[in-house]
Amino acid sequence: MRLGGHVFIDEVTPDRWVAALKDAGYGAAYCPVTAEDDAETVAAYLHAAQEADIVIAEVGAWSNPLSPDEEARQDALERCRTQLDLADRVGARCCVNIAGSRGAVWDGPHPDNLTPETFGQIVEVVRSIIDAVEPTRTYYTLEPMPWMYPHTAESYLALVEAVDRDRFGVHVDMVNVINSPQRFYDNAALIRTWFETLGPHIRSCHAKDTKLSTQLTTHLDEVRPGLGNLDYRTLLRELNRLDPDMPLMIEHLQTAEDYRKSAAYIREVADSIGLAFQPAN
Repeated sequence: MRLGGHVFIDEVTPDRWVAALKDAGYGAAYCPVTAEDDAETVAAYLHAAQEADIVIAEVGAWSNPLSPDEEARQDALERCRTQLDLADRVGARCCVNIAGSRGAVWDGPHPDNLTPETFGQIVEVVRSIIDAVEPTRTYYTLEPMPWMYPHTAESYLALVEAVDRDRFGVHVDMVNVINSPQRFYDNAALIRTWFETLGPHIRSCHAKDTKLSTQLTTHLDEVRPGLGNLDYRTLLRELNRLDPDMPLMIEHLQTAEDYRKSAAYIREVADSIGLAFQPAN
């Protein structure tokens, strides 16, 4: 498995990007180029990543292809296709988006999000994106969310089977599916269920943490790794059973120091159970 995260660089170049990743001890990275970059720029970053043994973990396609607004929906579908094509060109392990919301807030809850009709719409949308691009080096994946499909391991497996495309994979974010006190306190069992159910399909995983407060009613906050209750021992053991290039990507932090502290915590947990990230630094 490989640890990765965002790096903070002034005047980004391939060499400086690699140097920052190495300085952070990362073996995986978020995609450093955009679909608008020319072929020479893309090639330069790919060469730098290959020379430094850096895996490009994921390309984000963050948008709402289920939007009730037709123009926004079409824009989202085009973005998903464009980003999946980029992921395939750079050989990223996956292109990741959420399934989308039936409401105005692209990543928010809505009464229709968890209905059979919406499940069917997601299947058709994912098929259309993959079929339009026909990727051969990457996978289209959906990040799970607490109030839209896929919100459980079982619903994700049902989507994999219904979509029925070889290039549809799984993205894991355990914090996003901890949406009750029961899941919060027994998240080790939840983690094992996700990996037992979906292991062969998993392409990438996000690293963050979750904290349950005493604020009524149930109130869960995302926090940086080490400040919450996510069972990283179980998560790392399950990730380590998958292929050696499996990325664990730290996200949603504002400063380089927070990323450093998060990485240090995750490495400390790994070391305590006899595991290590690749490449060795």
